Amino acid sequence: MTLEHKKNIFVELGKFLSQFSKNESTRNENVLHNDLFFNEFLDLIKLSQSHNGWYTPEQVYFAVNSWAEALTKENLDQWLSKYNLENIEPKTVGLILAGNIPLVGFHDFLSVLISGHKVLVKTSSNDQHLLPFLAKYLITVEPKFSEYITFVEGKLENFDAVIATGSNNTARYFEYYFKDKPSIIRKNRNSVAVLNGKESKEDFLGLGEDIFRYFGLGCRNVSKIFVPKDYKFDTFFEGIFEFQDVIHYEKYANNYDYNKAVFLMSNFKLLDNGFLTIKEDSSYSSPISSVFYEFYDNLEDLKTRLENEKEQIQCIVSKGFLENSIPFGKTQNPELWDYADNVDTIAFLSSI
Repeated sequence: MTLEHKKNIFVELGKFLSQFSKNESTRNENVLHNDLFFNEFLDLIKLSQSHNGWYTPEQVYFAVNSWAEALTKENLDQWLSKYNLENIEPKTVGLILAGNIPLVGFHDFLSVLISGHKVLVKTSSNDQHLLPFLAKYLITVEPKFSEYITFVEGKLENFDAVIATGSNNTARYFEYYFKDKPSIIRKNRNSVAVLNGKESKEDFLGLGEDIFRYFGLGCRNVSKIFVPKDYKFDTFFEGIFEFQDVIHYEKYANNYDYNKAVFLMSNFKLLDNGFLTIKEDSSYSSPISSVFYEFYDNLEDLKTRLENEKEQIQCIVSKGFLENSIPFGKTQNPELWDYADNVDTIAFLSSI
Protein backbone atom coordinates (compact mmCIF):
# COMPACT_ATOMS: atom_id res chain seq x y z
CA MET A 1 0.00 0.00 0.00
CA THR A 2 1.31 3.43 -0.87
CA LEU A 3 1.33 6.27 1.63
CA GLU A 4 -1.36 8.09 -0.35
CA HIS A 5 -3.57 5.03 -0.32
CA LYS A 6 -3.20 4.67 3.44
CA LYS A 7 -4.01 8.35 3.92
CA ASN A 8 -7.18 7.91 1.89
CA ILE A 9 -8.26 4.95 4.04
CA PHE A 10 -7.92 7.02 7.22
CA VAL A 11 -9.79 9.89 5.55
CA GLU A 12 -12.65 7.43 4.99
CA LEU A 13 -12.52 6.57 8.69
CA GLY A 14 -12.69 10.29 9.49
CA LYS A 15 -15.78 10.62 7.31
CA PHE A 16 -17.36 7.68 9.11
CA LEU A 17 -16.65 9.19 12.54
CA SER A 18 -17.95 12.61 11.49
CA GLN A 19 -21.50 11.24 11.41
CA PHE A 20 -21.68 10.84 15.19
CA SER A 21 -22.54 13.60 17.64
CA LYS A 22 -23.96 13.82 21.14
CA ASN A 23 -26.70 16.12 19.81
CA GLU A 24 -27.70 14.10 16.77
CA SER A 25 -25.99 11.37 14.77
CA THR A 26 -26.87 11.68 11.10
CA ARG A 27 -26.28 8.91 8.61
CA ASN A 28 -24.52 10.00 5.41
CA GLU A 29 -25.25 7.62 2.56
CA ASN A 30 -21.97 8.56 0.86
CA VAL A 31 -19.92 7.07 3.71
CA LEU A 32 -18.48 3.64 2.99
CA HIS A 33 -19.97 0.56 4.70
CA ASN A 34 -22.56 2.39 6.79
CA ASP A 35 -24.86 -0.58 6.31
CA LEU A 36 -22.44 -2.68 8.36
CA PHE A 37 -21.12 -0.21 10.88
CA PHE A 38 -23.33 2.84 11.53
CA ASN A 39 -25.89 1.30 13.88
CA GLU A 40 -23.32 -0.95 15.48
CA PHE A 41 -21.13 2.02 16.38
CA LEU A 42 -24.10 3.90 17.81
CA ASP A 43 -24.82 0.90 20.01
CA LEU A 44 -21.16 0.66 21.06
CA ILE A 45 -21.12 4.31 22.14
CA LYS A 46 -24.26 3.77 24.20
CA LEU A 47 -22.71 0.69 25.82
CA SER A 48 -19.31 2.24 26.50
CA GLN A 49 -20.24 3.36 29.99
CA SER A 50 -21.09 -0.23 30.91
CA HIS A 51 -17.58 -1.23 29.83
CA ASN A 52 -15.91 1.67 31.66
CA GLY A 53 -17.88 3.83 34.07
CA TRP A 54 -15.94 6.98 33.09
CA TYR A 55 -16.80 6.57 29.39
CA THR A 56 -20.08 8.44 29.33
CA PRO A 57 -21.64 8.89 25.89
CA GLU A 58 -20.76 12.61 26.01
CA GLN A 59 -17.06 11.86 26.57
CA VAL A 60 -16.96 9.17 23.89
CA TYR A 61 -18.69 11.45 21.39
CA PHE A 62 -16.12 14.15 22.15
CA ALA A 63 -13.23 11.77 21.45
CA VAL A 64 -14.91 10.54 18.25
CA ASN A 65 -15.53 14.11 17.06
CA SER A 66 -11.93 15.08 17.78
CA TRP A 67 -10.66 12.26 15.58
CA ALA A 68 -13.20 13.03 12.87
CA GLU A 69 -11.81 16.57 12.71
CA ALA A 70 -8.21 15.34 12.71
CA LEU A 71 -8.53 12.69 9.97
CA THR A 72 -8.76 14.92 6.93
CA LYS A 73 -6.60 14.86 3.81
CA GLU A 74 -5.27 18.32 4.62
CA ASN A 75 -4.25 17.38 8.17
CA LEU A 76 -2.65 14.11 7.13
CA ASP A 77 -0.71 15.82 4.34
CA GLN A 78 0.53 18.58 6.64
CA TRP A 79 1.50 16.09 9.36
CA LEU A 80 3.46 13.72 7.13
CA SER A 81 4.97 16.18 4.67
CA LYS A 82 8.35 16.35 6.42
CA TYR A 83 8.91 12.58 6.56
CA ASN A 84 10.08 10.09 3.96
CA LEU A 85 7.86 7.05 4.45
CA GLU A 86 7.84 5.51 1.00
CA ASN A 87 10.58 2.91 1.52
CA ILE A 88 9.91 1.74 5.06
CA GLU A 89 10.67 -1.94 5.62
CA PRO A 90 7.65 -3.20 7.59
CA LYS A 91 8.42 -4.16 11.17
CA THR A 92 6.06 -5.33 13.90
CA VAL A 93 5.50 -2.65 16.54
CA GLY A 94 3.92 -3.64 19.85
CA LEU A 95 1.57 -1.17 21.49
CA ILE A 96 0.69 -1.32 25.17
CA LEU A 97 -2.14 1.17 25.50
CA ALA A 98 -3.59 3.17 28.34
CA GLY A 99 -7.34 3.36 28.94
CA ASN A 100 -7.82 6.52 30.96
CA ILE A 101 -9.75 8.31 28.21
CA PRO A 102 -11.58 6.99 25.12
CA LEU A 103 -9.31 6.13 22.16
CA VAL A 104 -6.26 7.48 23.98
CA GLY A 105 -4.02 5.07 22.05
CA PHE A 106 -5.38 5.82 18.60
CA HIS A 107 -2.55 8.21 17.64
CA ASP A 108 0.07 5.50 18.20
CA PHE A 109 -2.08 3.01 16.29
CA LEU A 110 -2.44 5.47 13.40
CA SER A 111 1.26 6.35 13.44
CA VAL A 112 2.40 2.73 13.16
CA LEU A 113 0.08 1.93 10.26
CA ILE A 114 0.59 5.17 8.34
CA SER A 115 4.36 4.72 8.53
CA GLY A 116 4.11 1.29 6.92
CA HIS A 117 4.61 -1.00 9.90
CA LYS A 118 2.48 -3.76 11.38
CA VAL A 119 0.81 -3.15 14.71
CA LEU A 120 0.46 -5.63 17.57
CA VAL A 121 -1.96 -4.14 20.08
CA LYS A 122 -2.53 -4.91 23.73
CA THR A 123 -5.45 -2.77 24.79
CA SER A 124 -6.09 -1.59 28.32
CA SER A 125 -8.71 -3.52 30.25
CA ASN A 126 -10.46 -0.15 30.56
CA ASP A 127 -10.81 0.37 26.80
CA GLN A 128 -11.18 -2.93 24.96
CA HIS A 129 -13.89 -2.14 22.43
CA LEU A 130 -13.54 1.19 20.65
CA LEU A 131 -10.19 0.70 18.94
CA PRO A 132 -10.90 -2.87 17.78
CA PHE A 133 -14.15 -1.59 16.25
CA LEU A 134 -12.32 1.12 14.29
CA ALA A 135 -9.74 -1.45 13.21
CA LYS A 136 -12.54 -3.62 11.89
CA TYR A 137 -13.84 -0.67 9.88
CA LEU A 138 -10.39 0.00 8.40
CA ILE A 139 -10.00 -3.66 7.39
CA THR A 140 -13.39 -3.59 5.70
CA VAL A 141 -12.38 -0.50 3.72
CA GLU A 142 -9.00 -2.07 2.86
CA PRO A 143 -8.75 -5.83 3.48
CA LYS A 144 -4.94 -5.71 3.19
CA PHE A 145 -4.91 -4.07 6.61
CA SER A 146 -5.84 -7.47 8.07
CA GLU A 147 -2.18 -8.41 7.53
CA TYR A 148 -1.04 -5.34 9.46
CA ILE A 149 -3.35 -5.27 12.52
CA THR A 150 -3.33 -7.82 15.35
CA PHE A 151 -4.84 -7.57 18.82
CA VAL A 152 -3.50 -9.74 21.65
CA GLU A 153 -4.85 -10.51 25.11
CA GLY A 154 -1.76 -12.05 26.68
CA LYS A 155 1.79 -10.74 26.70
CA LEU A 156 3.37 -9.26 23.60
CA GLU A 157 5.58 -11.63 21.61
CA ASN A 158 7.42 -11.52 18.28
CA PHE A 159 7.74 -7.78 17.84
CA ASP A 160 10.58 -5.54 16.69
CA ALA A 161 9.83 -2.34 18.64
CA VAL A 162 7.39 -1.18 21.26
CA ILE A 163 5.47 1.89 22.38
CA ALA A 164 4.19 1.45 25.94
CA THR A 165 2.16 3.81 28.08
CA GLY A 166 1.70 3.43 31.82
CA SER A 167 2.35 4.89 35.24
CA ASN A 168 5.79 5.84 36.55
CA ASN A 169 5.88 2.47 38.31
CA THR A 170 4.96 0.38 35.27
CA ALA A 171 7.38 2.44 33.15
CA ARG A 172 10.27 1.06 35.19
CA TYR A 173 9.05 -2.45 34.42
CA PHE A 174 8.65 -1.58 30.74
CA GLU A 175 12.15 -0.09 30.56
CA TYR A 176 13.64 -3.28 31.98
CA TYR A 177 11.47 -5.71 30.04
CA PHE A 178 11.95 -3.95 26.69
CA LYS A 179 15.59 -2.91 27.21
CA ASP A 180 16.72 -4.87 24.14
CA LYS A 181 14.11 -3.38 21.80
CA PRO A 182 13.74 0.10 20.29
CA SER A 183 11.05 1.70 22.44
CA ILE A 184 9.07 4.73 23.50
CA ILE A 185 8.08 4.42 27.15
CA ARG A 186 5.54 6.95 28.36
CA LYS A 187 5.13 7.83 32.04
CA ASN A 188 2.80 9.99 34.12
CA ARG A 189 2.54 13.59 32.97
CA ASN A 190 0.23 16.44 33.91
CA SER A 191 -0.74 19.72 32.36
CA VAL A 192 -0.58 23.16 33.94
CA ALA A 193 -2.07 26.59 33.41
CA VAL A 194 -0.22 29.84 34.08
CA LEU A 195 -2.41 32.84 34.89
CA ASN A 196 -1.37 36.49 34.98
CA GLY A 197 -4.53 37.94 36.54
CA LYS A 198 -5.82 39.49 33.32
CA GLU A 199 -7.93 36.54 32.19
CA SER A 200 -11.59 37.03 31.31
CA LYS A 201 -14.60 34.94 32.26
CA GLU A 202 -14.45 33.45 28.75
CA ASP A 203 -10.83 32.42 29.32
CA PHE A 204 -11.87 30.60 32.46
CA LEU A 205 -14.71 28.92 30.60
CA GLY A 206 -12.04 27.49 28.30
CA LEU A 207 -9.89 26.55 31.28
CA GLY A 208 -12.89 24.71 32.71
CA GLU A 209 -12.93 22.60 29.56
CA ASP A 210 -9.23 21.86 30.07
CA ILE A 211 -9.92 20.80 33.66
CA PHE A 212 -13.18 18.87 33.42
CA ARG A 213 -13.13 17.20 29.98
CA TYR A 214 -12.87 13.42 30.52
CA PHE A 215 -13.41 14.21 34.23
CA GLY A 216 -9.77 15.27 34.48
CA LEU A 217 -8.42 11.79 33.76
CA GLY A 218 -6.16 12.68 30.82
CA CYS A 219 -2.53 13.79 30.84
CA ARG A 220 -3.64 16.86 28.85
CA ASN A 221 -6.10 17.87 31.56
CA VAL A 222 -4.98 20.84 33.65
CA SER A 223 -4.32 19.66 37.18
CA LYS A 224 -2.16 22.54 38.42
CA ILE A 225 -2.49 26.33 38.18
CA PHE A 226 0.25 28.90 38.73
CA VAL A 227 -1.08 32.30 39.81
CA PRO A 228 0.50 35.66 40.71
CA LYS A 229 1.13 36.37 44.36
CA ASP A 230 -2.03 37.44 46.26
CA TYR A 231 -4.23 36.23 43.39
CA LYS A 232 -7.98 36.11 44.09
CA PHE A 233 -9.90 33.16 42.62
CA ASP A 234 -13.34 34.80 42.36
CA THR A 235 -13.28 35.20 38.55
CA PHE A 236 -11.89 31.69 38.16
CA PHE A 237 -14.81 30.20 40.08
CA GLU A 238 -17.31 32.34 38.16
CA GLY A 239 -15.83 31.17 34.85
CA ILE A 240 -15.95 27.46 35.60
CA PHE A 241 -19.47 27.53 37.11
CA GLU A 242 -20.95 26.20 33.84
CA PHE A 243 -19.31 22.86 34.61
CA GLN A 244 -21.25 22.40 37.85
CA ASP A 245 -23.26 19.47 36.45
CA VAL A 246 -20.16 17.28 36.71
CA ILE A 247 -21.04 16.73 40.36
CA HIS A 248 -24.22 14.90 39.31
CA TYR A 249 -22.10 12.09 37.87
CA GLU A 250 -21.77 9.49 40.61
CA LYS A 251 -18.17 8.41 40.08
CA TYR A 252 -16.98 12.02 40.01
CA ALA A 253 -19.10 12.92 43.06
CA ASN A 254 -17.67 10.01 45.02
CA ASN A 255 -14.14 11.22 44.27
CA TYR A 256 -15.08 14.77 45.20
CA ASP A 257 -16.53 13.69 48.57
CA TYR A 258 -13.63 11.37 49.36
CA ASN A 259 -10.79 13.70 48.39
CA LYS A 260 -12.38 16.68 50.09
CA ALA A 261 -12.77 14.65 53.29
CA VAL A 262 -9.13 13.53 53.15
CA PHE A 263 -7.94 17.12 52.68
CA LEU A 264 -10.11 18.42 55.52
CA MET A 265 -9.06 15.66 57.93
CA SER A 266 -5.47 16.59 57.17
CA ASN A 267 -6.28 20.22 58.03
CA PHE A 268 -5.35 21.46 54.57
CA LYS A 269 -6.64 24.87 53.59
CA LEU A 270 -9.06 24.53 50.67
CA LEU A 271 -11.10 26.67 48.35
CA ASP A 272 -14.28 24.88 47.34
CA ASN A 273 -17.23 25.70 45.08
CA GLY A 274 -19.29 22.55 45.61
CA PHE A 275 -17.87 20.55 42.68
CA LEU A 276 -14.14 21.35 42.68
CA THR A 277 -11.61 21.88 45.43
CA ILE A 278 -8.42 23.84 44.87
CA LYS A 279 -5.49 23.42 47.20
CA GLU A 280 -2.10 25.09 47.44
CA ASP A 281 0.41 22.33 46.69
CA SER A 282 3.79 22.02 44.95
CA SER A 283 2.85 18.75 43.22
CA TYR A 284 1.72 18.61 39.59
CA SER A 285 -0.63 15.65 40.02
CA SER A 286 -3.89 16.43 41.77
CA PRO A 287 -6.63 13.88 42.47
CA ILE A 288 -9.89 13.80 40.51
CA SER A 289 -12.20 16.69 41.46
CA SER A 290 -9.29 18.80 42.71
CA VAL A 291 -6.79 21.21 41.18
CA PHE A 292 -3.57 22.31 42.87
CA TYR A 293 -2.29 25.86 42.72
CA GLU A 294 0.92 27.66 43.50
CA PHE A 295 1.83 31.33 43.68
CA TYR A 296 4.71 32.80 41.71
CA ASP A 297 6.60 36.07 42.21
CA ASN A 298 8.53 36.29 38.97
CA LEU A 299 7.38 34.99 35.58
CA GLU A 300 10.93 34.47 34.31
CA ASP A 301 11.76 32.32 37.32
CA LEU A 302 8.60 30.31 36.69
CA LYS A 303 9.56 29.80 33.05
CA THR A 304 12.92 28.44 34.18
CA ARG A 305 11.27 26.08 36.64
CA LEU A 306 8.81 24.77 34.03
CA GLU A 307 11.67 24.17 31.61
CA ASN A 308 13.66 22.32 34.28
CA GLU A 309 10.65 20.18 35.17
CA LYS A 310 9.37 19.64 31.61
CA GLU A 311 9.64 15.84 31.96
CA GLN A 312 6.64 16.04 34.30
CA ILE A 313 4.54 18.31 32.09
CA GLN A 314 2.44 17.44 29.04
CA CYS A 315 0.94 20.86 28.18
CA ILE A 316 1.22 24.44 29.40
CA VAL A 317 -1.86 26.63 29.01
CA SER A 318 -1.76 30.43 29.09
CA LYS A 319 -3.20 33.47 27.38
CA GLY A 320 -0.32 33.53 24.92
CA PHE A 321 2.33 35.08 27.17
CA LEU A 322 4.33 31.86 27.46
CA GLU A 323 6.14 30.55 24.40
CA ASN A 324 4.61 27.37 22.93
CA SER A 325 1.69 27.48 25.36
CA ILE A 326 -1.77 26.29 24.36
CA PRO A 327 -4.80 28.63 24.40
CA PHE A 328 -7.48 28.07 27.04
CA GLY A 329 -9.94 25.36 26.07
CA LYS A 330 -7.69 23.63 23.53
CA THR A 331 -5.74 21.00 25.48
CA GLN A 332 -8.05 18.16 24.42
CA ASN A 333 -7.88 19.07 20.73
CA PRO A 334 -4.28 18.29 19.79
CA GLU A 335 -3.17 18.33 16.18
CA LEU A 336 -1.75 15.18 14.60
CA TRP A 337 1.73 16.68 14.95
CA ASP A 338 1.33 17.39 18.68
CA TYR A 339 3.17 14.37 20.01
CA ALA A 340 2.69 12.95 23.50
CA ASP A 341 5.67 13.77 25.73
CA ASN A 342 7.10 15.75 22.77
CA VAL A 343 8.52 12.51 21.36
CA ASP A 344 8.23 12.40 17.56
CA THR A 345 6.54 9.05 17.04
CA ILE A 346 6.88 9.09 13.25
CA ALA A 347 10.61 9.86 13.45
CA PHE A 348 10.99 6.91 15.86
CA LEU A 349 9.05 4.60 13.56
CA SER A 350 11.15 5.75 10.59
CA SER A 351 14.34 4.77 12.42
CA ILE A 352 13.62 1.22 13.57
